[in-house]
Amino acid sequence: MTEPQPDYRRPPGPDQPVTLGIDAETLATLQALQGEHGDMVSMLKPNGRLAYFVNDAVEVRRILARRHSKYHKGPGFERVKMLLGNGLIVSDGDVWRRSRTMIQPAFSRQNVHRLMTVMVECTDRRAASWAQAAANGETINITSETSDFALELILISIFGDDYGNRILTEGENPFAFLSRDSTRDLSVVMKVRHLRELLLGIIADRRAGKGSQHFDFLSMYLDATDKQGNHFADAELLDELMTLIVAGFETSANTLNWVWYLIAKHPDVEAKLIDEAQRMVPNVSAITAENLAEMEYTQQTLEEALRLYPPVWLFTRRSHAEDELDRYDVPTGTDIYLSPYILHRTDHYWPEPERFDPDRFVLSDKPKKDRPYFPFSLGPRRCLGEYFSFLEMKVHLGLLLPRFRMRPVDDAEPELELAINLRSAEDIQMRPSIR
Repeated sequence: MTEPQPDYRRPPGPDQPVTLGIDAETLATLQALQGEHGDMVSMLKPNGRLAYFVNDAVEVRRILARRHSKYHKGPGFERVKMLLGNGLIVSDGDVWRRSRTMIQPAFSRQNVHRLMTVMVECTDRRAASWAQAAANGETINITSETSDFALELILISIFGDDYGNRILTEGENPFAFLSRDSTRDLSVVMKVRHLRELLLGIIADRRAGKGSQHFDFLSMYLDATDKQGNHFADAELLDELMTLIVAGFETSANTLNWVWYLIAKHPDVEAKLIDEAQRMVPNVSAITAENLAEMEYTQQTLEEALRLYPPVWLFTRRSHAEDELDRYDVPTGTDIYLSPYILHRTDHYWPEPERFDPDRFVLSDKPKKDRPYFPFSLGPRRCLGEYFSFLEMKVHLGLLLPRFRMRPVDDAEPELELAINLRSAEDIQMRPSIR
């Protein structure tokens, strides 16, 4: 157990032990500590371990980027590991470096662009169901809709033809519970075991030359080799596939859920987005990587939504070597807590932080790389799928916003569910109409 040493230079903090988890109480605790002690706070946990809450933008970047090798994944990842195994999100050290090196080429812009057809097709299916709902005067559960869209998209992007031929053989999506259950408890783990058996069958067929003949992530993962020329073993591949499925849909699903809500509340933003979409992607044939890249206001809107509602609201690290942050010492074994949600809403970094304003992300004098902003993490562990996520969200909004007006059924601001991911506590209901 790590005990603080008297001669360590520690940030200010409370005298009493502090209990931290991944929940609303933890958010309130960290916000209160920041308000009382500032952007660097030290505390003892009930088990005696020293912990720092770091909300200083420079030091956050130092931990995640410049000195990342001194920090491994911290507390709270046990629940994630139950679901994902030892995939890229939870692994450390040589295992992580090997996997990252093998997987990174799959997410090149060239490869992502080859999947844009899938993005369009999945968006078109949403459009058809929304048009029917609008014609019938029905409401739409936008939370479920964005989850279903993003989950279908990532599964087809991973498995190609096997999505329809092997995964949907029982007439429903066996992965659907992932978008409905955020608890990541034992019941979810049992369901995941069934999924892993299904995936093993698909992997075996692929290795035998059967299955999808179309370009997809699974084919790229199967072809990936490390520096010694070795491929992923089946167990490793399973962990990485589960990681890609979960991480690949949750960020986009949650962000689009919030974006539709925010757009509906801000007609001025909505009008600008529609104008940009009509100019840049007036029809499906106009959807190119170049045109999507020029949808700057859409990019700004997505980034602002991610500022307010980062998909992962709390990061943890544990130091495995001594370090120094600001003027304070970091002993080996110190737990580090970082919160994009709190940093993104700190007023000395973001004026009027609670206000939704996409113009915050117009290119300014401050270099983009130095922004106090990390919804996708920072440094070597920054999310590999960031570009894929932005591209699919631009396709989704670019094709749907000019066709549909969405208005919330309930004017009340949605409450937050603060688990591993930041979600709306209750599904957001929208009333669609044809423009």
